[in-house]
Amino acid sequence: MRTRNSQAGFSLLELLAATALGLVVIGTAMTTFKDALGMTNVATNLADASQNLRGGTNLLVRDMTEAGRGIPTGGIPIPNGAGVGPLNRPSPPGLAYTFDNVTATTLTAIVTGGGKGPIIDGRVTDMVTLLTIDPILDTALNGALQVQPFNTVGFVPKLANDGSSLAVTPNEQTWVAGNPADGRPAIAKGDLLMFMDPAGNAAIQTVTRVDPTTVYFDSDAEDRFSFNQRNATAGSITQILGQTLTVQRVIMYTYYVEPGNGLPRLMRQYNNGTPQALAGVVEDLELSYDLVDGSVNPTAKHDLPLLLNGVMYSPNQIRKANIHVGVRSETMSMRTKDYLRTHMSTVVSLRNLAFVDRYK
Repeated sequence: MRTRNSQAGFSLLELLAATALGLVVIGTAMTTFKDALGMTNVATNLADASQNLRGGTNLLVRDMTEAGRGIPTGGIPIPNGAGVGPLNRPSPPGLAYTFDNVTATTLTAIVTGGGKGPIIDGRVTDMVTLLTIDPILDTALNGALQVQPFNTVGFVPKLANDGSSLAVTPNEQTWVAGNPADGRPAIAKGDLLMFMDPAGNAAIQTVTRVDPTTVYFDSDAEDRFSFNQRNATAGSITQILGQTLTVQRVIMYTYYVEPGNGLPRLMRQYNNGTPQALAGVVEDLELSYDLVDGSVNPTAKHDLPLLLNGVMYSPNQIRKANIHVGVRSETMSMRTKDYLRTHMSTVVSLRNLAFVDRYK
């Protein structure tokens, strides 16, 4: 009678079967792990892209909502007329746009820029410039600063006889120096100040330098916008001198897409300062506007002024902005071997452009 050898191992057939079964289990586990890793990568890329999209779009929407606050009806007059030079507009890298002071006499609360942005992945992008009045500056004096003509008797804020400087007294130095307690920044080089007379006539000037008691508006290279053209026949500070003027700070934001060496970003530029990146990677920025004329009310127009059916429409007739922003992930998806893309479309009611003080 044969007895089983307790030292006997697996047969070759058993070993092959066990190995095959193990490989199947390991392969299934690796496939599951790879799929999970790919799904995690997709979710992460989509989350990053969506966060960029929301962050940049939300700020654009907020600035659109505030556009036109405190801006005179029709816009702020700008230097125009015979012999006046161009007015520089903040622009995407490699481009140098100007504000229209040839066919236009004012700077409107919204300056459109349909197709003026760079081409990103074959798509033409838009840009826009928004104007609003800074309400925080007025808190220093519980209202806008009142400025008197240079020859006024008494110790009061005065504007130079040619409008080239604004001198304040110690009582108004906080208006110039700012106050961190209420979040009010100091008047600084590059700021824009709007002067307005009692009749509502206005002018805008660029701050070129500041000392504790004087704000200067030199007509030199530091006037990056070229608003300080006091020899202009119309639209300059010269036309409203010789009377009491109120002074307020103008906030100007310009939005556009910057190519960024293959990583295009949504940029927000304050006045003519250093642009700040809000979101990346932005592949599409499309802006259109709905207008009100009491009759036709054209919609989805990309650039203004616009001649339509013999009627000239201006940016002052904008009542709603339509915003479309498209972004992609910064890296390719491990699963799809392509970038992940997401888009957002929204509309903004421009309440400040529609406001009418019927009780005034």
